[in-house]
Amino acid sequence: MSFRSHAPRPASAPAASARSACPALDDRIARLRQLAQADPRLEGVLLYGSWTLGEADAHSDIEAYLYVRDEHVEDFDGRAFLRQLAPLELAYTNMYGILAVVFDDLMRGEFHLTAAGAGIDEVPTWEGMVHLPRPEDAVLLDRTGRLTRAARQLARFRPPEPVTTAQQLIDELANWTLMLAHVLARGEVARAHALLHTVIAPQQLQLCRLLRHSTAHWLTPSRALENDLPAADRERYTGTTAAARAEDVRTAARNSWRWSRDLAAEAGECWPLHVPCDLHERISGLLDGKGIE
Repeated sequence: MSFRSHAPRPASAPAASARSACPALDDRIARLRQLAQADPRLEGVLLYGSWTLGEADAHSDIEAYLYVRDEHVEDFDGRAFLRQLAPLELAYTNMYGILAVVFDDLMRGEFHLTAAGAGIDEVPTWEGMVHLPRPEDAVLLDRTGRLTRAARQLARFRPPEPVTTAQQLIDELANWTLMLAHVLARGEVARAHALLHTVIAPQQLQLCRLLRHSTAHWLTPSRALENDLPAADRERYTGTTAAARAEDVRTAARNSWRWSRDLAAEAGECWPLHVPCDLHERISGLLDGKGIE
C-alpha cells in the first residue's frame, strides 16, 4: 500500500473524500469535516467503522473520535457541535461513555469526545483491533500531523496471533459452557438463553473465523457471517440458536457444546494447544442431565 506525503493535510484544503454506497453518509462525513475545520477547539477527527473499511451501506452509522484540544475539553459541548451536523432526535452518553446520537433521518452516530494530548498517542495501541486501510481518508482533520502519523500505523491488517488466541477461546468456551450447564440445571432458562447467545456464540464464531482465516470482522464476528463463512459453519451456528423455551434452549446448548468441541479438536490439529478432553466430557455429561460426576 502506498501513502501520500507525510506532511499533515492543511486544515483549509482537504483531499477529496472516498465515496461509499451511501451518499447520505458521505455527505454527512463531508459536513463533519467542514465543521471540524471551522472549530479551533478541535485538533483532529478520526473516523472508524464500516465507512473506513469500504463496507458502508444505507444502514451504516457514523463513528468518529473528536480530539479536543486539552485546554478546551471542559468547554466543548459535543451535543451542540453535532446539532450543526444534522437535527438530533436523541443524544446521550451511553454505557461505554460514548456520545451516542440519532439524527432526524434515523442515522445513528457514536462520537468519542477525547482530549487530544493523550488520546492521539493512544491510537497506535489499537493495532490488531482497528484497521484503517485508507488512513488519509479516515483522518478528517489533523492540525499538527500527529493524528495522520498515528493512523498510518493501523493501515496494515494484522490478524490475531493464532496459537495464544485459539487457546484463550478454547478455555473460555469450556468455562462459559460449564456455567451454562449449571444455569440450565438450576432451571434459569432465560439466563441460559442470554448466556448462550451473547457470551458463548461470539467466541465460537471467533474460533471458527480463526480456523477459516477469515478474521477481518474479528471484533464483531457475526458481521457479514453469511458471506464470510462456509455453509457448513453457518449451519452449525444456526443449530446453536433457539427461542427462550426450556427444551429449545437445552437442545441449542448441547448443539453449541458439540460445535465448540469440534472446533477445539480442529484447532488442536492445527496448533500446539492443550484441549482438556476429560473436562470436556464432564461438561457434556452435565448438559445431558447426568449430574456432576
